[in-house]
Amino acid sequence: MEIIELEDKIVEIVNREKHSYFLYELLDAYNIPRATITRLKKGNQNMTKRDGEVHLKNKVWFKEVNKGKLFDGYVEVERQVAELSAKPRYILVTDFSGLLAKDTKTEEALDINFDELPKHFDFFLAWKGIERAEYEKENPADIKAAERFARLYDVLSKENNEIDLFLVRLLFCLFAEDTGIFPRISFTNAVKTLTREDGKDLNLFFKKAFEVMDMNESRRPSDIPEYLKQFPYVNGQLFKEPHRDLVFSKKSRKLIVEAGELLDWSKINPDIFGSMIQAVATEDSRSHLGMHYTSVPNIMKVIKPLFLDKLKQAYIDAYDDGKKLEELLTRISKIKFFDPACGSGNFLIITYKEMRRLEIKIIKRLQELLGSYLYVPSITLSQFYGIEIDEFAHDVARLSLWIADHQMNEELNNEVHNAVRPTLPLRTAGFICCKNALQTDWNQVCPHEKDDEVYLFGNPPYLGAKKQNKEHKQHLETIFSDVKNYKMLDYISGWFFLGSKYITESNAQLAFVSTNSISQGEQVSILWPLLFAQKVEISFAHKSFKWNNNAKNNAGVTVVVIGLNAKIIVKKQKKLFLENSVQMVDNITPYLTQGSNILVYSSKVSISNLPKLNFGNMPNDGGHLILTKEEYPEFLLKNSGAEKFIRKFVGSVEFIQGNYRYCIWIEPNEVTEAMKYPSIKKRVEKVWETRLNSKRSSTKKLAEKPYSFGEVRHQNMDAIVIPAVSSENRFYIPMGIVSSKTILSNRVYAIYGADIYILGVLMSRMHMTWVKAVGGRLKTDYNYSAGLCYNTFPLPELSTRRKNEIKEAVLEIIDTREEKGDTLAELYNPKTMPMDLIEAHDKLDRIVDRAYRQKAFETDMERLEVLLRMYQELTEG
Repeated sequence: MEIIELEDKIVEIVNREKHSYFLYELLDAYNIPRATITRLKKGNQNMTKRDGEVHLKNKVWFKEVNKGKLFDGYVEVERQVAELSAKPRYILVTDFSGLLAKDTKTEEALDINFDELPKHFDFFLAWKGIERAEYEKENPADIKAAERFARLYDVLSKENNEIDLFLVRLLFCLFAEDTGIFPRISFTNAVKTLTREDGKDLNLFFKKAFEVMDMNESRRPSDIPEYLKQFPYVNGQLFKEPHRDLVFSKKSRKLIVEAGELLDWSKINPDIFGSMIQAVATEDSRSHLGMHYTSVPNIMKVIKPLFLDKLKQAYIDAYDDGKKLEELLTRISKIKFFDPACGSGNFLIITYKEMRRLEIKIIKRLQELLGSYLYVPSITLSQFYGIEIDEFAHDVARLSLWIADHQMNEELNNEVHNAVRPTLPLRTAGFICCKNALQTDWNQVCPHEKDDEVYLFGNPPYLGAKKQNKEHKQHLETIFSDVKNYKMLDYISGWFFLGSKYITESNAQLAFVSTNSISQGEQVSILWPLLFAQKVEISFAHKSFKWNNNAKNNAGVTVVVIGLNAKIIVKKQKKLFLENSVQMVDNITPYLTQGSNILVYSSKVSISNLPKLNFGNMPNDGGHLILTKEEYPEFLLKNSGAEKFIRKFVGSVEFIQGNYRYCIWIEPNEVTEAMKYPSIKKRVEKVWETRLNSKRSSTKKLAEKPYSFGEVRHQNMDAIVIPAVSSENRFYIPMGIVSSKTILSNRVYAIYGADIYILGVLMSRMHMTWVKAVGGRLKTDYNYSAGLCYNTFPLPELSTRRKNEIKEAVLEIIDTREEKGDTLAELYNPKTMPMDLIEAHDKLDRIVDRAYRQKAFETDMERLEVLLRMYQELTEG
């Protein structure tokens, strides 16, 4: 909160009784070196000798003037600065009543009352090496407001319980006084001038003020104090519930006053501010303030293809037809918008703004066509529905919708002639209920008939199967209790299922943001048959992309966007959005590819009769059987002759990066001999101790063989190696061959004693296409598996000639890699992959491709279509 601390320092400087050291204190606040300031005070670095003036090279030319001489003094300094070749960044002139300043680089000027300086602290940020444009981009008013709010929240929560409703009311009042809903700064001034500095009477003030805000003017008693009459009737929703008594202190009162005086709440963006305020109340999110809101561009990726694009097209189609425009107004007035995981309301707020802007366009065009047109509201907050489990987020969502409503009313008043839409009294802020969405009948929250136009959207919570607690599992059990393997599903699956159930056989449609795991791996074959059983289909989809926002330290998670509609809504063409393009396709599969809805199920054996793919060997040893490269020579030095018990130990990282380790490997018939070496014996004893102290009975049993890995699958044969995890950026998963002496870890897969042509098939583009489509992902990296990637891979019968061609191509690839001498990570970096290695892979790809069809493939989409058809043929029955 460095920016807020800077602002507070300037408040202290401005509020001092005497300002003899004003400039030096100001420079110190912006972290100008203390030594520089000391020399400046002594005159050593002051480049002007004029009384009352200070010129610090490159930084500032300051002048203190008598009252009434502010402008004259400024003109005098500006003339002097104009003659300089190296100008100071700022001109600063003050009589401590007013202040004039200029940024000589940007030509921006400041003309303010002296006591307003804290509000404009950002003007001098160049002293801290921060350009103002950069600050405005990375630290919007929302973050500044949320940081001040965080301070207040911390103080109040220490002194009180259940402060959420009070905070929502306070935020509304601060926004209201800065936007014309209340008289300008009236609320803050009342707090500042009418309550004690120690805060003891502040609770009574809020109680009376909130009571008045809940009273229609006709119901107010005639004897209410004059200061309360300035607050208008808001409505019974926000202030209906009586104020809960709270304890206030000098500090909390000061923070409330500062929140009113130092912030311009009219600049708040309700679409992101709500999420930030919610994050304040969540301790583990506090350090990520400004990270967890959803950016407008990302929300648009959901709502544009779902409904906004077609509504805007309807406006274009009706542009010259007044009757059609009126019909469009009627249509949009009946649409319902529903976010069943609305959080603090981001999606609802952006949708509300976009629909109000469309409404404004239609009204303006009708006025152009008809000469005059009486404005009657079409889009109202009552069309917006939501479910949110967190009570504070629920309250913040309603507040943010009210703020958005006021902002759009102002936009309407500015854009449309004779169109007035008052904000007060507040209307219903949508039908947003505080419930658990997975245990709620959605049709009771947002009732709809078959022909109603309803759009569901949002960003439901992501929780992988392994990250769900007992409560999450119970929520899914209420939905999927009769579904086999439902415990492997992501938490968001519940929203997709209930959403499909809601839109089935109706005109309603949905689009959710989800982690990309929903369309990858074994989860596809569990979830998607349940969704298709609801008679829905994918209407559009965005393939994997980073769900970022515009905050300085943004948080990105890899997601997809999937739209669904009932099959009764006939859509001949669906949109499949790729990174920078869109494809029009006949059908989108659950793997977010073009083609038929063929689902791939995990298999324990290869459907193409390929040799068995094994996991590597799992140590389960507490690390005592493993040696680093650094430990290896020292170990042999102390245990001369123990070389026969030491093997190279290779996992995914070691195989790709070339930085392998070693392990102690003892066959059962070698135990007696191995125990003669003290270092080996000591390590084996530690393995025994580690396993014996385990809570798992299976691990305790392994203590009977402490000399051995926990799981041994090694065979004394050369092996094909496939890393379990590999970067998505690579064109190919780096695979290879290791000797029979190498021990493979459980983070790689191995095919022992396999013919080398098998390696060629697995390194081919054909196999990579399959892995990308049906395999799981670890974040965005390839997460290879035997059950889904290898055993399900469709491979036609290969002739001996074809196998030999593949074998020769593989050997060429291996030779090329060895000639380069680089690690696989370096060789398969897509930006620096050697051309001769690319050509060798292309040659292999063409050979394998011809095994599937003679005509060359133009795209991976074509390859996948062939593979899925072949998979279906091989697995029928």
